[in-house]
Amino acid sequence: MTQQNADAPIPAFLHDQLEAAYQAEVVQRLLDGYRAAASRPVTLRANTLKADAETVAGALGRVGIGFTRVPWYEDAFVLDDAVSERDVWTLDIYREGAVYLQSLSSMTPPLALGPRAGADALDMCAAPGGKTSQMAALEPEAHITACELSAPRAEKLTYNLQKLGAHNVQVMKTDARRLDEFFSFDQILLDAPCTGTGTVRAGDQRAEKRITAQLLAKVTRSQAQLLDRALTVLKPGGELVYSTCSVLPQENEEQVRSALKAKRHRDCELVPLNLDAAWTEGDFALPLLENGLPGTLTIAPARHFEGFYIAKIKKAH
Repeated sequence: MTQQNADAPIPAFLHDQLEAAYQAEVVQRLLDGYRAAASRPVTLRANTLKADAETVAGALGRVGIGFTRVPWYEDAFVLDDAVSERDVWTLDIYREGAVYLQSLSSMTPPLALGPRAGADALDMCAAPGGKTSQMAALEPEAHITACELSAPRAEKLTYNLQKLGAHNVQVMKTDARRLDEFFSFDQILLDAPCTGTGTVRAGDQRAEKRITAQLLAKVTRSQAQLLDRALTVLKPGGELVYSTCSVLPQENEEQVRSALKAKRHRDCELVPLNLDAAWTEGDFALPLLENGLPGTLTIAPARHFEGFYIAKIKKAH
């Protein structure tokens, strides 16, 4: 380990991975982002299955909680710096399921998917339910299946979906890597298990023990299996969004490129994610990094954003 790594505000293994994947100026940007993340404000989403964004805005205002709205998603709120998650927990709108605490970055994959009315949609790794419930709120007429392998996490998922009023969701306790090919879906969200390198904050002592070579090896195996199964059960003409909360190419563009090269998935192709000005300008513009697969998005960690990756794939008719 170099002295530079030892002094870095992030796990030494992660620092080494960043240096192997990115140019020096990009590594510095990532390090600066991890430092900025230490003071990231609380963000939440109005759960429009229970209350619209204007109702949530009014409720926050009445209790003196200041906020800023996000131009690219009218249901997203960034709360004032002095507000903690504990402050939100005491609010009626939280207890009643009218809002859901969620990072801005994690709101982007369901938006990229764009659930459609009448579509059979799948959330492959659904717990604790933030993205599943967002999909349900974006299109209450979609038919959503939410997979979760762990029994305790499936129970938490079911509880959250009931609290949030996501009645168009069926929870399936199963390993999505072994999902029966009897099933098929028009739309799939695969927010894959990952190292979480996008969620690190400077000074997080637990991250040093959590983010290891062993974890990276484990999750990349799972990601490949999940992506293969997702493309297998995707209907002709269907669309898949693959996402992680990681900034490592091995978990992101390399997984997508490898899946698309597989002979059995030659009928699948990348759908470039082209962003309009609302996403790329102003205080809440996505802090994007160039990656090795044009048309996919890598979001850098920053004060308002976790590091994230998003790719969209379509299967030919």
